[in-house]
Amino acid sequence: MPYARPTLTALHNQAIQDITTSGVPGLDGLLRNAVLRVLAWVMSGLAYSVYGYVDWTSLMGVPFTARDEYLEGWAALVGIFRKDATAASGTAQFTGQTGTPLPAGASLTRQDGTPYVSTEDATVDATGNILVPFIATVTGALTDCDDGTPISLGAPPSGINSGGLTVGPTTGGADQEQDDELRTRMLERYRAPPQGGSVADYQQWALEVPGCTRAWVQYGGYGPGSVVVRPMFDDVQAGHGGFPQGTDGCATDEARGPTATGDQLAVADHIRLTQPVTALVYVAAPVALPVDVTLIDLSPNTAEIQTDIIAALDDMFLMTAEAGGTIYPSDLYEAILATPNIEHFVMTLPAGPVQAGIGQLPVMGILTAPTPP
Repeated sequence: MPYARPTLTALHNQAIQDITTSGVPGLDGLLRNAVLRVLAWVMSGLAYSVYGYVDWTSLMGVPFTARDEYLEGWAALVGIFRKDATAASGTAQFTGQTGTPLPAGASLTRQDGTPYVSTEDATVDATGNILVPFIATVTGALTDCDDGTPISLGAPPSGINSGGLTVGPTTGGADQEQDDELRTRMLERYRAPPQGGSVADYQQWALEVPGCTRAWVQYGGYGPGSVVVRPMFDDVQAGHGGFPQGTDGCATDEARGPTATGDQLAVADHIRLTQPVTALVYVAAPVALPVDVTLIDLSPNTAEIQTDIIAALDDMFLMTAEAGGTIYPSDLYEAILATPNIEHFVMTLPAGPVQAGIGQLPVMGILTAPTPP
């Protein structure tokens, strides 16, 4: 059973009792401001601080409860390191007069003020368009954006219009990894040490990519010797349901298959550094499999309750669903029953287990329930 840390009051009372029962004549009672009573408060306070330090060291001394730099130390023992915040990169398109150059280092700004800088020299082509590769000058998931996002040049040269749009998704930005995510990867490494190319190895390699939160592995998906990795970016790409933004394919220097783009390319290029040399690794986005839920006789039936049910089911799919896996009615029942204030309901859909196909990932579909009164 866990050790019960004494309270400051308990330590003070114990100190007073020890003083009054010490056998010294005349100490059967202490005045309110007696020196010994003050010393009892001082000693009990010091002891309480020592108990706090021991309590703290007991948490930092094991990987399950360690935090901050102590967690990083435990993780480093097995080669797991906290993922730093990263900056997104992409391409923007502007219009202008044919032949007008734009040197690398040009300042770009998204409509919400997020700053970027061009990374290569570019020139307006014969059609009057210029494609400008760029990277964010700040880090974090906020630097990602969708295809067609308005972006402008800070000081455009004569002959190039300042307003433009991003071409394709701008990806690669991620926040610094939090303790819970780092701990999950670390404990998985303790449970499944590297095997030189096992399923767990490919999952760990994918999860090392900033922003990647889940991954599944399929052997032979593109023929003998191939490995298919299906990652998810639940936080960075929350606006897209967590699904990676880009095109499926292989690493940049893999000549045996098409080159991926966006998030898929980031994962493929990272895995390329550690994978077995003979494996043909494809990184592909999972395909969403919406699971519709129909409830009748829901009580209480309010808009707030239905919103809470959807949130609970979303969490369940995030924690339980796997690419190619199965969602059972019991999974749905458990999530709905965990919703506060639920009294009873009848679920008519799905009527049985939902089996996802290869590469499909079950996600929350449409909740159908009686209209609240």
